[in-house]
Amino acid sequence: MSGFDIPLPCGHFIAGRYVPGADAIEVISPSTGQRIGAIPRADAALVDAAVQAARAARASSNWGGIAPRERLKALHAWADLIEAEAETLAYLEAVCSSRPLAQAKVGDILVTAEQIRFFAEFADKEAGNLVPTADSAFGFIADEPYGVVGAITPWNFPINMAGWKLGPALAAGNAVVIKPSEMTPYTTLYLAELSVRAGIPAGLINVVLGDGPVTGTAITGHPQIDKVSFTGSTRAGAAIMENIARTGIKPMSLELGGKSPMVVFGDADLDLTAECLERGILPNAGQFCVAGSRILVEESIAEALSDRLKERFARHLPADTLAPEAGFSPIISAGQMGRIDSIVQAAVGQGAEILCGGGAFEREGSYYQPTLIAGVTQDNPAVTEEIFGPVATFQTFNGEDEAMTLAAHPTYGLAAGLFTKDVSRALRLSRRLEAGTVWVNRYGRSRDHILPTGGWKASGLGKDLGREAYLANRRTKSVLIDL
Repeated sequence: MSGFDIPLPCGHFIAGRYVPGADAIEVISPSTGQRIGAIPRADAALVDAAVQAARAARASSNWGGIAPRERLKALHAWADLIEAEAETLAYLEAVCSSRPLAQAKVGDILVTAEQIRFFAEFADKEAGNLVPTADSAFGFIADEPYGVVGAITPWNFPINMAGWKLGPALAAGNAVVIKPSEMTPYTTLYLAELSVRAGIPAGLINVVLGDGPVTGTAITGHPQIDKVSFTGSTRAGAAIMENIARTGIKPMSLELGGKSPMVVFGDADLDLTAECLERGILPNAGQFCVAGSRILVEESIAEALSDRLKERFARHLPADTLAPEAGFSPIISAGQMGRIDSIVQAAVGQGAEILCGGGAFEREGSYYQPTLIAGVTQDNPAVTEEIFGPVATFQTFNGEDEAMTLAAHPTYGLAAGLFTKDVSRALRLSRRLEAGTVWVNRYGRSRDHILPTGGWKASGLGKDLGREAYLANRRTKSVLIDL
């Protein structure tokens, strides 16, 4: 990898080969603001070609009907190849995303291989159920693949999000047409190439490049896409729901936006809590859906905790994603950084106080300072808007009821954190928090892929990860036979 001279994948990947197209969308490095390359934009006709390739591959390989253990073995071989190619994949991830090379290699790539293996194990272990009926009848619930899954992934963790979609869909016997973000396309393309090299039939994974309005709309509205899986913003998720309703009803899984609270009580371990709060908002420069962007602290410990957080926030210094040592991540684009700053300035305009940060780092690329904002009310834009950057609000409360009132958000319900040494309180309040995931005395997912993730309210429908994600890629039918 000397000199990072790895060629970038070029074109769509359909039926096991790269399909060129005219350059339509530039790919920009967020670390430097410089152009890396360009990708084509798939129109409805090319999306249709990918769908037909997926259908043909399923039919010719009998992927959904072969012995389930054969699917398991093929997916394990793919995971092995992902690990073997970790260096190349890490570079392809870091070159255009906000993921540092060092973190991608030891984290993102290996976690993706783990996810593929995790879902592979469901292939020969999950089945339908025999159900109780009268002695004169025989009833059972059969399950089977949907057929072709249309998947759309975001830019913030490109390879992991591809693993979330591809792993359960393929293990369940489906083919996939997947569109990565136009800003971070390369690892998804290389994953598809590796799948063919690992022995997964060509055409079961088809990658179409492009943007949401053209390519994404063609995928979600295609009549032969049997199910849609999307991770991204709530606004985009609503547009997908509208398009599906207009073009033909089909099931969907949507993991959408969040504005997650981290609730800290006076009996919490302050040093552990400060570390968890830091990890809850600053990794990937706050560009992750479950970011703990609303810090709620009991009044008695507010000053001590804010002092710890300011010290921790100040330690983070930016670095190019291709640097040998991982540094603070860039914001994915100049436009997104401008949006972050506009919300911060609007918050200040409505009376908020900047405790630390509050602006861009003075260097090339798109880097925004870790920012902590106090003095906000519930209608302040820093509280209501999903900022998707390294910005957290800091509010105080007295007592459980006020804490739960502040924690509730009118729009989002993706995740929440709770910090207390009182086990009874933890169990009691975890039931009251309006979120699809609650972490207690920690913040963030572990590598226990068995735990599903997904939101309440406008944070989404359905689940990723866990057994639930596998089952979401199979549909059931009831069979009743009179004997």
